[in-house]
Amino acid sequence: MDAVRIEDLLALMATLRDPEVGCSWDVAQDFSSIAPYTVEEAYEVADAIARGDTDDLRDELGDLLLQVVFHARIAEEAGLFAFPDVVRAVVEKMVRRHPHVFAPDGTLLPKGSPRRDPEAVARQWEAIKARERREKPPLAGGPLAGVPLPLPALTRAQKLSAKAATYGFDWPDPEQVVLKVREEIDEVADAMANGTRAAIAEELGDLLFSVANLARHLGIDPEYSLREGNMKFERRFDAMAARLSEQGRGLSDSDLDAMEAAWRAVKRAEKG
Repeated sequence: MDAVRIEDLLALMATLRDPEVGCSWDVAQDFSSIAPYTVEEAYEVADAIARGDTDDLRDELGDLLLQVVFHARIAEEAGLFAFPDVVRAVVEKMVRRHPHVFAPDGTLLPKGSPRRDPEAVARQWEAIKARERREKPPLAGGPLAGVPLPLPALTRAQKLSAKAATYGFDWPDPEQVVLKVREEIDEVADAMANGTRAAIAEELGDLLFSVANLARHLGIDPEYSLREGNMKFERRFDAMAARLSEQGRGLSDSDLDAMEAAWRAVKRAEKG
């Protein structure tokens, strides 16, 4: 295929959305109906990165770009905005948020500009974000409004606690959050001993929220950590099953002691 431009993708989407010659499925979609696909494509991008599969990453980035074009086309048909408005908005935002790189008109600052000082950059960033929040019309809801509901629960917990922290509602250091996590573990144990299933679920939610808060204090993405933990468990479980198979056993005919022994052997092999 010859070299393509973003205009080719915009034209393709316009054709797919054409009620007369386009695709009936594409024509029937709206913002809400394709939103789940947009979220899914973002996860598939993250998955390709985690697997180190750059060929797949290229394809998944294309799928994610298609979602942006799809939403922009729907908006254009409704007379709301079009794809160039999306590009213009993000370019203006990046110039505005990087005064240590660009002048207000978008021209590049010269090398050696005092605005490039790392500490000044951090202060500028926070000041710009605070000003943008003040200038935006208030969102419906309380002071924590604006953290999207469809986010993964751990990510949303981290963002909610970060937003609460902007009002001063936060622990002073990670050690205090560790104490809170231990407190929540005790409350889970108490609910297990004395509470209902609903009470246990509630306390587990509090525990997970506190863990997400701890991750924020440590500068760690809890979704990334859990994803890495999932992959580690999967890798070790497969290796455990392989060890049992070498002993002439399957998972279904191995007792817990045998599986534990194989699991410990896998861990020792990894650490060795």
